[in-house]
Amino acid sequence: MASGLDIEARLVVSMDGDDIQIAGSGSYLIVNLPSQRVLDKLTSGPPKPPGPKKPKPASNGPDPLQQLNDLARQLGLILDLRVAGKTYVTFGASRTPKITLNAVLGKIGSFFRPD
Repeated sequence: MASGLDIEARLVVSMDGDDIQIAGSGSYLIVNLPSQRVLDKLTSGPPKPPGPKKPKPASNGPDPLQQLNDLARQLGLILDLRVAGKTYVTFGASRTPKITLNAVLGKIGSFFRPD
């Protein structure tokens, strides 16, 4: 596996009129989403078909956040996920992802916002 990556990049990706900024320098990568709404849209998955909801099967697989953290550590990267300029999660800096209070408060606040 790679011992480390060295990145120098700036990229803006537009999705449904929202600009997602990606910047990297050295082994540090920042992904900045403009709002909690955009984060929720990205993490919600594909649209659900109409009809009654089916119960989710119990997941015994590995945690996706931990998998991303392990990959970042293997590549020697630190990935900083930000929403509106505030760090939500840092991957690759320690054995587990660091989830900030901003992430917890942002997610709670998103429950009270109308779509």
